[in-house]
Amino acid sequence: MTASTRRARARPPRGVWWAVLLASLVPAAWIGLRTLGWFDGLGVNPIEKLLELSGTHAMIALLIALAVTPLRQMTGLSWIVRLRRMLGLVAFGYVTAHALIWLGVDLFFDWELVLYDLTERPFVMVGFAAWLILLALTLTSTNAAQRWLKKKWVWLHRGVYLAGVLAVLHFLWLARADYVEVALYAAILAFLLGWRVLYRWQSRRRIHARGVSA
Repeated sequence: MTASTRRARARPPRGVWWAVLLASLVPAAWIGLRTLGWFDGLGVNPIEKLLELSGTHAMIALLIALAVTPLRQMTGLSWIVRLRRMLGLVAFGYVTAHALIWLGVDLFFDWELVLYDLTERPFVMVGFAAWLILLALTLTSTNAAQRWLKKKWVWLHRGVYLAGVLAVLHFLWLARADYVEVALYAAILAFLLGWRVLYRWQSRRRIHARGVSA
């Protein structure tokens, strides 16, 4: 690979960062318009529908963020990794919006009901745990935090995999969960995590082979 080719793969096409950001905000705008009554509104049970829509797009946003590294490894386009932080923050935003709808719109900040849900409903427990993990990752997503934590930063940010698993469990344990939808999310997550494990294993094999041949 020539130096010019490497530079081209490292440099994102002009405007792609903003295009991806705007595209990632389209679901939020669509949910907002439905809340205002457009596109048939939110139906006969608006709170339940709002939770469903926000939860679905939070899950999708998290899977997209998790797909950045595998996509970069598959394509060799290193500039894709520059989207990772932004997509991670977008995913956290959708998950937080979903949590706030549950907390403020569904429970009206009734802390007794909040405590009951957190201690008696497994799907709420795992959903809250996933949010806490993403909160920690968001607070340490800066370059300064990366320099301060050093190697610990890498281990901490691998927690996003656990957040993905907990998010799938959150969907699975919902009383009215669509199991086809859950199976799709689980399959995508399993593929992304499996790819990372396979890629790491192959990288170690190549390093070992070079060491033996040397």
